[in-house]
Amino acid sequence: MATDNKIHFWRRNAKVPGSLQPVYGAQHPPLDPRRHRQFKDTPKASIVNTKSKKASSFHEFARSTNDAWDIDDEEDDCIFGLKQSSSSPVQSRSTPQTPSLKLSKALEDTDTQPCPLDKQEPISTNPDADQLDVESGTANGRVVKSCSDAQLSSSHTARSTLQKQQSLPVRPLIPLVARISDQNSSGAPPMTVREKTRLDKFKQLLASPNTDLEELRKHSWSGMPREVRPVTWRLLSGYLPANKERRDLVLQRKREEYFGFIEQYYHSRTDDNHRDTYRQVKKNFSPHLMYSLPVCVWFFLQIHIDIPRTNPLVPLFQQPQVQEVFERILFIWAIRHPASGYVQGINDLVTPFFVVFLSEFVEEDVENFEMASLPLDTQQNIEADSFWCMSKLLDGIQDNYTFAQPGIQIKVKALEELVSRIDEDVHVHFQRFEVEYLQFAFRWMNNLLMRELPLRCTIRLWDTYQAESEGFSHFHLYVCAAFLIKWRKEILSMGDFQSLLILLQNLPTIHWGNEEVGLLLAEAYRLKYMFADAPSHYKR
Repeated sequence: MATDNKIHFWRRNAKVPGSLQPVYGAQHPPLDPRRHRQFKDTPKASIVNTKSKKASSFHEFARSTNDAWDIDDEEDDCIFGLKQSSSSPVQSRSTPQTPSLKLSKALEDTDTQPCPLDKQEPISTNPDADQLDVESGTANGRVVKSCSDAQLSSSHTARSTLQKQQSLPVRPLIPLVARISDQNSSGAPPMTVREKTRLDKFKQLLASPNTDLEELRKHSWSGMPREVRPVTWRLLSGYLPANKERRDLVLQRKREEYFGFIEQYYHSRTDDNHRDTYRQVKKNFSPHLMYSLPVCVWFFLQIHIDIPRTNPLVPLFQQPQVQEVFERILFIWAIRHPASGYVQGINDLVTPFFVVFLSEFVEEDVENFEMASLPLDTQQNIEADSFWCMSKLLDGIQDNYTFAQPGIQIKVKALEELVSRIDEDVHVHFQRFEVEYLQFAFRWMNNLLMRELPLRCTIRLWDTYQAESEGFSHFHLYVCAAFLIKWRKEILSMGDFQSLLILLQNLPTIHWGNEEVGLLLAEAYRLKYMFADAPSHYKR
């Protein structure tokens, strides 16, 4: 009897101890709640309801979460049966796949290759047209069920298909999640008279023999026009000189220097003295083995792991060619900065530069652009410029990535002190539920809010950071404070530790655009003006 209990333990228990509710950032948004699988009419739900109401907080937490182990065993049997039936030869007459029958076919397709909901064709509302299509013969060489079979099982198939679709992981639509090219996502017109005037002013400044960088920063603070953003970022980051005649020579020299680093460092990672190490790591990988690896091998392996995680919802960054570009940029930077080396989070800092410099050659739909369609020289120029501008950025915040990351710890402590002075209620609320600022603000400092904001908003935010004298190292602190106070009402409404952390790690910014970022920056500037030079202001 004890053996039977042990065998059926996992079948009886609907929840597995230690399961966690997934936490998403702005670039990893949650699934649509209307499509998310709800376990209401399954046997496991009834088991959960019969549990004792005196359960501990851990059990209450476990019952409130879902994970992949909660899928019904009966559904697994159903899927297995469908796979067997689909492998057997079909004896029915070949008919064209009508819209009403496509729903039946979708059930078989989801067992072998999941398909996003937005790609499936709608159900036809014209039965007469469907009947004519059924009698017309074979279409596209596909074999489907006969008309009589489809009519008998249409209602059951539709219900089963809907349940199957809800159980599959569905990615949000790309234009909503990661729209990069449309900077006016809040409803503003593409080009107003004011924006055209600003664009003319930028062009006038950039065309002058010696660009006035202070005047350029002044106009860039409220955002840069898309047409002039690439060259403006190069100038304000210190990559290009203000003198217009020297820019082409500097660009040529710096790009050649970067690819000299590629020849010297990147290609040497697979030299004969490292090949045995790579073979050993690939065959017998373990965390303890990592500490005995050569530095270059350690950097390369860690970068190789992190690159696929960079903006996983944007097709552009999932192209192998783009991932190789990121791999080279991060590897060269890590080798040339041994004090910090490569640290997780630096991979995110490449993406804004890469997208901005790519936008010089792409009019729209950057997120779906095929990198291979560009000439090789253009690809190399984008890669080199992204490397040098990222290096200029990291030069100002390198203490964020040295051993023990002291820069981040100092900034998180400063954020805690600042919030205690500007909104005591929020600060006391965190203390009441034992929420430490390091638990949510570490990522804000390490990734410069890139995991909390869509990429289009990050690019707009960095326009202002480039315009500030110490934007990434100093002004970012006040942006984080304004960002936290922005959610004051939602924070104070949360009544436990878990709810607070889930909110702070999954703030609803997916619909943000230029207007929201502009208001955030204005509030950050107000906080800086009030508190930057007044360390005792509002201090008790």
